[in-house]
Formats: sequence, structure tokens, C-alpha cells
Amino acid sequence: MAIKKMKLVRVSGPLSNLNKLIRLCCSEGDFHVENADKFISGSMGYSSLNETNPYQKTLHSIREIFKEYSFDEENLTSEKKVFVDESATDYIEQLSRKLEKLHSERTLLTDQYNECVKALEKYSHFKGLEVNLDEITSCEFISARFGHLPKEGYHKLSRAYADNPYILFCPCSADDEGYWGIYFAPTHKIDEIDRIFASLHYEQLTVPGAAGTTDQIITNLKENLEIINEEKKKLEEKIEKIFSDERDKLTAIYLKLCEMEKIFELRRYAVCHEDNCFFVGWIEAAREKSFTAKMSKHPEFLVEIEAPDKHSDVNVPVKLKNTIFSRPYNFFVEMYGLPSYYDIDITGFVAFTYTLLFGIMFGDMGQGLVLILAGLIAWKKMNMALGKILVPCGISSIVFGFVFGSVFGFEHALDPVYEKLGMGEKPLEVMDSINTVLLIAIGIGVALVITAMLISVITNIKRGRLGQALFSQNGLTGIVVYIGGANLAYGFMAKAPLFSTKISVIMLVVGLLLLFNKEILCEAIDERKLHKPESMTDYILQNLFECIEYILSYFSNTVSFLRVGAFVIVHASMMMVVFTLAGDTSSVKGIIVVILGNILVIALEGLLTGIQGLRLEFYEMFSRFYEGEGKPFIGAKLK
Repeated sequence: MAIKKMKLVRVSGPLSNLNKLIRLCCSEGDFHVENADKFISGSMGYSSLNETNPYQKTLHSIREIFKEYSFDEENLTSEKKVFVDESATDYIEQLSRKLEKLHSERTLLTDQYNECVKALEKYSHFKGLEVNLDEITSCEFISARFGHLPKEGYHKLSRAYADNPYILFCPCSADDEGYWGIYFAPTHKIDEIDRIFASLHYEQLTVPGAAGTTDQIITNLKENLEIINEEKKKLEEKIEKIFSDERDKLTAIYLKLCEMEKIFELRRYAVCHEDNCFFVGWIEAAREKSFTAKMSKHPEFLVEIEAPDKHSDVNVPVKLKNTIFSRPYNFFVEMYGLPSYYDIDITGFVAFTYTLLFGIMFGDMGQGLVLILAGLIAWKKMNMALGKILVPCGISSIVFGFVFGSVFGFEHALDPVYEKLGMGEKPLEVMDSINTVLLIAIGIGVALVITAMLISVITNIKRGRLGQALFSQNGLTGIVVYIGGANLAYGFMAKAPLFSTKISVIMLVVGLLLLFNKEILCEAIDERKLHKPESMTDYILQNLFECIEYILSYFSNTVSFLRVGAFVIVHASMMMVVFTLAGDTSSVKGIIVVILGNILVIALEGLLTGIQGLRLEFYEMFSRFYEGEGKPFIGAKLK
């Protein structure tokens, strides 16, 4: 549970070898690159490189090929070594042209195939028509209309227009909705007849021109489809052969180009002057020896490695080092913000306190086991970061479930276990000990708030802010005021304080006086100067209200922990409601109600408990000592 030590690396060398330099530094993915211009004086004449990406066009061509032919470019691998130069670019362009030509031919065949399918569908409606279609469409005095007539329209045509000598409808096939056929009419009467059929909801169908009967045309279309399929198959085989022959080379060139493009992107972090370049980054201190040994094989580069300067403005990148238990809680810490390099890693603190609070609020052995299983599934199957956190939280729920004697809401299921252990009964009966539960929750809150302030003291000392560590509301002075106030409150409620009331009053008075003059004391120690208020009245009023605010924040932060006890009581109450609705738990109805009730409680209260635990971390504890202004360590990767 620590922040890994970092070392600043400065490398200079010939500009012509900058790509080699970047490859040496970043090949293992553990070199955090910085803008070099922040680490060199502007008077030395160094400036950033301004270059045009030479790989963009070629990479775009390859990616278009991959996209067209469904390559998984994220998982490409190749052992083949290639040298990317102009010949490689020419190769990609020639391959692109060849594939583009084959693709155009395939598109043409696909269009022809679709046209044949559409025509086949249309002609199939008029199958059995023995008249040549070219003869029908070429009539000078007779017009024909192909289409579909609904059944209602067909019956109405037979009744209402049977005596019309200019109407002739010839049905060719039928479906559930009506008849496919042709109607004929004299050319000079066709407009009138079209209106009649339109009123009957006749849907005209444009049939492609062709010679022969419909049966002959359908036969020809099927033959054409077979020919097109054969041509498409040959074309696909040709494309497949090209990829079979060129895949390794194409993949190797692509991967090499990706690496070179990444190196090109990293060049913008360097600065150059005439024929010299300067490259800067961070490595873990543990890697200093191996990095130095690697770079010593290349004497053209001058390497300087140094520890970060605590007093500089440089933001050192942060990489956390945590145990198996605390590592999943990096998710919560990163959500709020990483600690800065000179702070302390609070992941272990979060892991312990969050797991503890969650277990207390969600104490049930059976439901805790369900949380563990849900967490394992979310972690292993769905790769969810939250799943890793559910596992220790479920274990904590099992532990406190044993304390509360609850197994899926059955409050006395563990009584035989307690008797075997010689305990007689469960350690805590929640519904009979409500005041005790709430007082324990307040006690936990007091302990955690004091712990948070102690962490604040340590953090301020590490940051070199001794005044803040001693006299701020979250420093030693704040701890004194908080303990004094907590003791007075406890004495008022329990009629017996933990230590002398007089001492508590002295702690409060002295502490508040120091907090009142916090600004003067902190500036005198941290900035070595004496603070002179512009207006004494403003100074008094401002600090007076700040002291009141401090007291209120201590009170509200502590009272917020009542929610821990409240959720313990709510959990027991909700399960009581479930068992009341279930009635006889040995009946089928009772079993179903208990199962559904447990599912509801796990889903609803599990979500609320998780959110409230996180709220206590962020607002009641983090706000006292944590800034979260750290910059993550991101190693540059070439692959």
C-alpha cells in the first residue's frame, strides 16, 4: 500500500537517431513520456518538432482493406520481420488497386444477382402464361398492365364491370390476399380502364422486358443465377488466394507501420536544436539499473537519471503498489482522484474502512454468500472492476451476519452454533438493542474521523506544510478540539464522560483559540511571514464564523455515521416484513415469498449500502485530508 518511487530520465543524442532513442525507451511500455520543453531552458534554442505524418495514408489504405474484408486488426500478430520503405508503400498501393478491381467486379456480380432475384420474384407471379411477353408488350392497339388485384376488388370487378367490353382481366396465380394477373384494354381506352382498376386497389407491377413465355424467362433467370454464383465463387477464391499469399506480409507491414506511427507521435514530446535532440520521461526507481544497462550499449546517447525534486513544479506521475486485498479498491480511489506523488496511498485505508462499513450495514451470512458469488461472476465473466470489491464485502457481510445471527433473514438459524460455542445466544439482537447499535455507529464514526485527521497530519508533514499539520481544523489542533467536544457530548448522553470534563473544556477553548488564529500561525510556519489582516473587524468576524463552521462540520460528519446503525436496523426490519408476508415458511407460498424477499433486499439494500459506504468515504473522511490531484503513470506502448 504505497506509491512507487519514480526517477526522472533525461536522454540526449543525435536528432537522426531520435526514432531509435524512442524505441529503446518505450519498447517495454514502462516509460512515462513528458514534454521535454518543460525540462530545458528556452534560452538554449531547443524547440518542438513540427512534422507531417508520413504513415497516415498507407495505414489508411491497409485499414480500409481490413475493414472491407473483416480483419480483426486488434488481435493481429506476426513473426515476420519487414523493413518499411518506399517499396512497402508501393506494395500496399498495388495490392489496394488489385483488391479494388476485384471488389468492383464482385459488386457488379452482386448487383446482377440481385436484379435476377427481383426479376425471378416478379415473373413467378405470372408462371403458366403461355403467351410470349414480348408479343404482349409490343401490341400497337392493345395495352397490358401486370399487377395484383385484391379478392374484394376481383369480386367487385366480376359484378360491377361484367358488361364492360373493354375490360379483360386474366388471373395467373393467387395468394391469400388476391390474384396476380394481367388486364388488357384498347390503347385509346387505357386511361379510363386504369382508373377503374385503381378504384379496385389494383397494384401495378413493372415487369422487366424479356422475350419468350414466363416459364422460359424463369428458366433463363435460374440459369443466369447459377452462372453468376459460379463467377462469384471464382472471384471469392481469387480474393482468398491473394489474402492467403499476402496476409503475413500485409500484417507484418501493418504492425510495423503502427509502431512507426506511434514513434512518430512520441517525437512531438522531444525537442531539438540543430542536430541534437532531447527526450524526457519517468521510470520506476526499481528499473533504474536495468534501464541504465540497456542504454549503456548505445554510447551515442547521454543519459541522466535523477530523483524528483520535491520543491519543483513538476507533477510526478503516480503508480500505486497495493496488496491483493486492497488492489480492487483502486477503482474507488481513482474515481475520486489519485494521490499526488508526495502524498500517502490511502487505498489500504479505503479497503479496510469500506469493507468494514459495508459488512456492518449488510450483515447477513446467506446474503453475504450471494454477494460473493455475484462478485465472482461479475469479475470473472463480465470483467467488471466492481465485482472484485463485492467479494471482500460479501465476506465482511458473512462475518457481521454471524454477529447479528442472520442467515437469509432467519434470525435464529445459528442458535445451535452459538450453544456449541458456549455463547448461549447471539452476540447482538438488533431489534432489541437499537440504542446500542446507534451508539456503536457513532463510536465508529468518531474513530474514523480522528483517523482521517491523523492521516491529514501525516500528509501535510509529507507535503512540507507543518503549520497546516499543527494548527488547521484537520491537524493536531482539530483533533484536540474534536476529542474534547466528543467527550463532552458522550458525557452529556451517558452521564459519565470518558475523562475529566474540565480537561475537555480546556481542550475546546485552547483548540478554538488556535483555530481562530490558524491563518497567522500557518503562514508564520509554512511561508515564514507574518500575516497582517487589512481589517481587524473583518478578521474577527471571518475567523469566528469559520470556527462555527468547523464545529458544525465535526458534528455533521459524526452524525452522518448514524446511517451505519440505521442500515443495520433497516436490514433487520425489511426481513421482518418479508417473514410477516410469508407467514408459514414451510409452505410453498412462504418459501416463494422468502426467496423473492431476499432477492429484493439483496438488490435494493445492497445498492443503497454500497452507495452510502462510498458517500461516507468521500464526504466524511476524504474531504478532511485527500486532494486527489495525482497524475497517473502511463507507460508509452509501441505495440
